[in-house]
Amino acid sequence: MNLVDNHLPTQELQALDAAHHMHPFSDTGQLNTKGVRVITKAQGVYLTDSDGNRLLDGMAGLWCVNIGYGRRELGEVAARQMTQLPYYNTFFQTSHPPVIELSRQLAKLAPGDLNRVFFAGSGSEANDTNIRFVRHYWASQDKPEKTVIIARKNGYHGSTIGAASLGGMSAMHAQGGLPIADIEYINQPYWYREGGELSPEEFGLLRARELEETIERLGENKVAAFIAEPVQGAGGVIIPPDTYWPEIQRICDKYEILLIVDEVICGFGRTGNWFGSETFNIKPDIITIAKGMSSGYQPIGGSIISEKIAKIFEDKAGEFNHGYTYSGHPVACAVASENLRILEEENIVDRVADDTGPYLREKWQSLSDHPLVGEARICGMMGALELVADKSGRKPFASEEGTVGFICREHSFANGLIMRHVGDKMIISPPLVISRSEIDELVELAHKTLDQTLEELNKQGLMQAAK
Repeated sequence: MNLVDNHLPTQELQALDAAHHMHPFSDTGQLNTKGVRVITKAQGVYLTDSDGNRLLDGMAGLWCVNIGYGRRELGEVAARQMTQLPYYNTFFQTSHPPVIELSRQLAKLAPGDLNRVFFAGSGSEANDTNIRFVRHYWASQDKPEKTVIIARKNGYHGSTIGAASLGGMSAMHAQGGLPIADIEYINQPYWYREGGELSPEEFGLLRARELEETIERLGENKVAAFIAEPVQGAGGVIIPPDTYWPEIQRICDKYEILLIVDEVICGFGRTGNWFGSETFNIKPDIITIAKGMSSGYQPIGGSIISEKIAKIFEDKAGEFNHGYTYSGHPVACAVASENLRILEEENIVDRVADDTGPYLREKWQSLSDHPLVGEARICGMMGALELVADKSGRKPFASEEGTVGFICREHSFANGLIMRHVGDKMIISPPLVISRSEIDELVELAHKTLDQTLEELNKQGLMQAAK
């Protein structure tokens, strides 16, 4: 049976899924009792499930389907590449045209002198690579003690052991004996929840200077790098105050600390520039890429490294004992290359910067007038709503964090809009090709969802602020 065009009934698909499929970031028993939502097809910014319901995908899959669903060009490129060279590795002094071309395109698009690419199968793998990169970089210069990587609490860099250690999410660290050694954390630049009486500008400087304090406490001779997302995505679309990144850059330059900017979400147009580093005027030594590089049509990730690092690897590092079977997979590279061509030739990134991004900002921020919304923040095509019980005092709900967010999420899905909840924050990251009329639909459905959530909270007595 062709399960794409002529699938089994939903109930049978759910039973098979429960019997054989383990889901990421899920309570298995709870999910199997409820039954999964089965997505069967997609076009543009819309998904269709096995019951025929249409949903506006406000999350672009997992922050990744930048050019939208159903672009036949990518399927055609994949089919041609599979016929010509379905697979070969890039080990053993070997390469192939798709990986060479994609590397060229990425070097052209990346800011500054980030001209070399080491490929992986995902952003998680790429961040594991970055750990190896920075430690071997310093060891190759007779500084093997420079091993510590400083990261941020509530940052997200993937879910492999190395990448989850770089991330600062306590729930992930509670499972599997994480983090690994020599990872340190500073606080996040989350003004709305943690800024207190400070202005955003004061708070941004305060949080940035924790990096300097940590370097001085540990000793510059011990610290290899600092890693952070331009905007924290999975942490709840935390947009740093304007003072934050310039101070981080100053500190990294002063102490000669390598700066790794995780662009897995922010890259390839999400913030209105090709890279979030350009949006915030950051000058990284390494950029982590994935997701939007192929718009999710093929699994691929990588690390773009500066000429400074590349020169050490050419001159002093010797053999780099690291790599993946699928590093630079020819089909994934060919698809990513075609995706970048579409983004560039159709001026999709410019449209986000000049047209649909500002339009979404205006519409999204109008939701801040809703009684439930304390803040509606947005950067390019990624936004968040802070759901609060007390707008004036920026106070969260008395209920366990995430209770209200989950209620809101369930109403959103029922209304045909995919919004994600992170605690009691609702977040969006729609495909970059979303039109103005589709933005109107997204915001109208979000407003309807907020109204229904407020009504349910009042019924359940949950509109109580934490003390």
